[in-house]
Amino acid sequence: MQTMKMDLQRFAEALVDPSQGMLSKGTTLGYKEHAATGDYTLMHDIKTVPEIGQSPEKVDVTSLEDDKKKAIDGLQDSSSLAFVGVYKGENFKLANQIAESRKIYDWKVTYPDGLTATFVGKASVKLGQAGINEALSFTVTVVVSDGPDYTVPTGTTGN
Repeated sequence: MQTMKMDLQRFAEALVDPSQGMLSKGTTLGYKEHAATGDYTLMHDIKTVPEIGQSPEKVDVTSLEDDKKKAIDGLQDSSSLAFVGVYKGENFKLANQIAESRKIYDWKVTYPDGLTATFVGKASVKLGQAGINEALSFTVTVVVSDGPDYTVPTGTTGN
């Protein structure tokens, strides 16, 4: 009898059809030392991923002759990104080590359909508040120094 190996992860990814919208389940956050080769290491048990993108700063170009204020787009402003994780001991220890290293890391958010957002930055960490009948959490905040850059998956269905 011949055995067949099946890559269930690849099979599950093939089922993602974002044409009707997409559930965030399966979104991951990965990191590696800046410019290192190899795969990203996953930061486990992340429960919220912030909005990722850039907004241009507004540059005021109003002159004394104008009746209304005028503005043009300035440089893109990449804000800090705050990721919230469920505290499970080891994952907080890892996040804290990254923050204490004061090193620059490459970061990658991967969505269920394969869309990725990559960016570079230093991280800090803070422990969340503790409350009655609440899960303990922590926040990893990345000050973005470069990016984000998006890689759109090929072969996704959509309108």
